[in-house]
Amino acid sequence: MAANWAPDSWTTHEARQLPSYPDAGALDAATAQLATFPPLVFAGEARNLTASLAEVAAGKAFLLQGGDCAESFAEHSANNIRDTFRVILQMAVVLTFASKLPVVKLGRMAGQFAKPRSANTETIGGVELPSYRGDNVNDIAFTAESRAPDPQRMIRAYSQSAATLNLLRAFAQGGYANLHQVHRWTHDFMGRSPWSKKYAETADRIGEALEFMAACG
Repeated sequence: MAANWAPDSWTTHEARQLPSYPDAGALDAATAQLATFPPLVFAGEARNLTASLAEVAAGKAFLLQGGDCAESFAEHSANNIRDTFRVILQMAVVLTFASKLPVVKLGRMAGQFAKPRSANTETIGGVELPSYRGDNVNDIAFTAESRAPDPQRMIRAYSQSAATLNLLRAFAQGGYANLHQVHRWTHDFMGRSPWSKKYAETADRIGEALEFMAACG
């Protein structure tokens, strides 16, 4: 991190994707409220990720990133979070086995609420309105009220991001990410997949490796 970094240092750089909020006072109030909240990710977690990415850059680990292009408020649920987490874990097990390298898992979640746009406005049926920039900024419904940038959406995005991270940490630390559990999910998926025969050999070899690890203690 640059030595002169500050929470507002971004304001000294060119920004091409900033929404135009109609109420500057409401924006200031929302950002002031956000400034009082605890960080979503803590320094130790950031340092651990930096060290892991250094291993990736050195060719000593593999990077796997997955998740939504953009999260939405409406689809925020424990089941959706769990399912995304599960798929990333399943992919990571196969990649680890095939590459013989540790896999750094990154989820596009817990804050992926904004969308860059190629134009500031869009036109439908002769009506021109601000572009949808993600639930963090405005609503996807094509009405003037819905497309008006609302800074309170940042507060809601923070709250949902915090809830997502809390659930992910609970999954990761509570045994949900256990290798044997992940392998069982893979077998269950293969039993319902038309490509099961193609991946059966790999799955069996992973199972044998897990049994060997268990036998070794």
